[in-house]
Amino acid sequence: MNIIAVLKALSNEKRLKILQWLKEPKKNFTSSHCDVETDGVCVGLIEEKIGLSQSTVSQYLMLLQQAGLINTERRGQWTYCKRNEKTIKELIKSLEML
Repeated sequence: MNIIAVLKALSNEKRLKILQWLKEPKKNFTSSHCDVETDGVCVGLIEEKIGLSQSTVSQYLMLLQQAGLINTERRGQWTYCKRNEKTIKELIKSLEML
């Protein structure tokens, strides 16, 4: 884990909000074509909820993915996002040592 990349990814209020929403996907998103808990949250649902352009949301998700905070999976025309709890736990441990 690159702690600098992780902290940079978390330094934006909207990216942090996305990560918070993904912690409890059923509470924050509803989908008729997938189970947001099991499958992950479709990028389109994130775009809709956050109210930003597709390109901005894509950049935000790319930064979160590069930092290891989320995993994405493409299935057909849909891309699904889930939190990477392993990396988040590592981050918390690293910060506790500071």
